[in-house]
Amino acid sequence: GQAFKVTSQEATKLSLAFSRSPLTSAEDCQKLGDDVQSAILAVATVYYWLPKSQGTTLRKMVRDATTEVVEGMIQLIETILSSPLESLSQEQLISTAGVWEACEQVSSLPRGEYNQAAVASALAACLGVVKDAVKEMEHALVEGQDPYSDIMEDEELGFRGNRDTYWSEADRKLLSSCMGLMKASKACLKKILGAVKAYGKADSAEQIAQLDDLADIAHQISPSVDELALSMYPPVNQLAVRLNAAKLASVLKKVLEITKTSHVCPPSEEGWVQFLTGAVDHNMNKIKNLTQGQL
Repeated sequence: GQAFKVTSQEATKLSLAFSRSPLTSAEDCQKLGDDVQSAILAVATVYYWLPKSQGTTLRKMVRDATTEVVEGMIQLIETILSSPLESLSQEQLISTAGVWEACEQVSSLPRGEYNQAAVASALAACLGVVKDAVKEMEHALVEGQDPYSDIMEDEELGFRGNRDTYWSEADRKLLSSCMGLMKASKACLKKILGAVKAYGKADSAEQIAQLDDLADIAHQISPSVDELALSMYPPVNQLAVRLNAAKLASVLKKVLEITKTSHVCPPSEEGWVQFLTGAVDHNMNKIKNLTQGQL
């Protein structure tokens, strides 16, 4: 935290030095440059000194935070170099604030059992994305609603009425099971997040590795949900929907299997794992039956 705080202060000093008269001397410029360099090296050292044994999920978060600070400082320096002397431009203010914001993010990095908290944070982020996708698709599937109603008519594409913008009854039957898979995705992430918070430990290398495995596979859920959702919009290619549904089902089965064999799944948690596995299979079998003629 101290390294990031110092970097934020150096960004402020640098920005102020080039926003007033008299102009900063060559010696002062050298001192400012040295201080900025030292601050950035200190921030980078925080990441490089973090042992890999603490978990890859945590290291990725610290790496991303570090990268954002470094890139923010580069942008600030470039903005100062391209701004008129003796002025504090809007761009310079925005760049300085960007460094402050990047440095402040360290306060949200995991505390306590670091990798357990890091994995919980990653799962929560994935859950948020999936929730949004489910909500958007539920809204679009309202009976009689045009899923493209929020898209303006385009002069080059022509009127939306000239395109297939509505679902057939056969499409809606198929998409109902696809929605079942998407809701199962949301339920999986919600239950796994709860299990990690309740039972997740980072006391051993095995436990840390299991948490990282959960985070890695969970990151595949939201892109798979998005791909399925995009293929569900009309005009529907049922074969593409089936393939995307199968990909999502495979990811969900894998994440449930990894969960079941990890330390976050004591016997008391096995019931929901089995239930959700059955829900994934049930919806995927319905999708297969409805698209059998497409093969």
